Amino acid sequence: MSSGTEQSARENTGHSAENPWPVRTVARKIADWIHRLGAVWVEGQLTQISARQGTQTAFLTLRDPSADVSMTVTCPMRILRSVEPPLREGASVVVHAKPTFFLGRGTLSLRANEIRAVGIGELLARIERLRKLLAAEGLFAVERKRRPPFLPKGIGLITGRASAAERDVLVNTSARWPAARFQVINTAVQGAQAVPQILRALSKLDSDPDIDVIVIARGGGSVEDLLPFSDEALCRAVSSARTPIVSAIGHEPDTPLLDHVADLRCSTPTDAGKRIVPDVREETERVHQMRDRARRALHGWVDTQCRLLDQLRSRPALADPLGPIQRRSDEVALQAQRGTRAMMTVLTREQAALTSARARLAALGPAATLARGYAIVQYSDPEGNLRVLRSVSEVAEGTPLRVRMADGVTHAIANGETGE
Repeated sequence: MSSGTEQSARENTGHSAENPWPVRTVARKIADWIHRLGAVWVEGQLTQISARQGTQTAFLTLRDPSADVSMTVTCPMRILRSVEPPLREGASVVVHAKPTFFLGRGTLSLRANEIRAVGIGELLARIERLRKLLAAEGLFAVERKRRPPFLPKGIGLITGRASAAERDVLVNTSARWPAARFQVINTAVQGAQAVPQILRALSKLDSDPDIDVIVIARGGGSVEDLLPFSDEALCRAVSSARTPIVSAIGHEPDTPLLDHVADLRCSTPTDAGKRIVPDVREETERVHQMRDRARRALHGWVDTQCRLLDQLRSRPALADPLGPIQRRSDEVALQAQRGTRAMMTVLTREQAALTSARARLAALGPAATLARGYAIVQYSDPEGNLRVLRSVSEVAEGTPLRVRMADGVTHAIANGETGE
């Protein structure tokens, strides 16, 4: 049996630890499966271009700008030279390629038969489509934006290493508030590495409880240079961050999508340094003004209360508290005197009336008659009551009589004699 027949028999009988496949078999099967795949259009950023003189094949590295993923692309040199303008590292391209597996190295690559550079117009059109999509999802809504704290205890800064943007933010912030504390993370701010590094830095700062605001800063540049700050993955990460995000990208005319998603958009990195912290001189002056206003308000209130107390003290009830009592006491005494005089007048008048009545009563009473020599003879009736004797016929002879005269009482006994 030939070697090819033996190999086919081993492949058809399966594989196991006792009957393993050789590397070439596995590599060939993978290659056969990959080679059945069709061609595909792929978009990415060129991070490396290897085109040596005298070779027929160029090697490119195509990277996803939103993820740490890259693939090798091979193409004939004539295709690479035909692209206008000439391709450079960092350029965005669209490649029509077919997956290819190289048996010798066991590597996967894309074999390109057409390469198109993505022009400025196409980039702007894609950014506009993404802008409309994110706006429709509400990522640009004003009501979802958070106000950065008045005085953050910690400031996160994502920017390029030793860049003018980093210097502008740090210098202007420290000039306004010298005690500002920064945590700076330097990342790539353009090219294929920018978005993944910025995303990692954003995640780290957003999870730090000591960071109250995060600034993403970069100086000006071309549309291609600022392209990472219009990346969809970065925009969505900024939208979902819990910490307020400040965007300070480029100059005033530059408006990447990050400016719309961020909680605060600053026209330049210098402007960001002025807006994330207050000015210590202005705040000190404001404190002094507030102290002066508080002092004036307190003095005004005290003066008002003093005037009120003076008004209260000037009222008669408080200026001379015993005066009304004394006046009321005099009035009571006067009324008492009037009452006494009225009572004495009434008593005198009644006393005189009583004396007059007594005189009239005495003149009409029996005592006055007795004083003139008359007497009152009384006898006792059968019940023992004294009765005035008015007729001699009322008593019998021998009846005891009681004779009352002006100066006393004597007793007598009736006899039978009668006369006038």
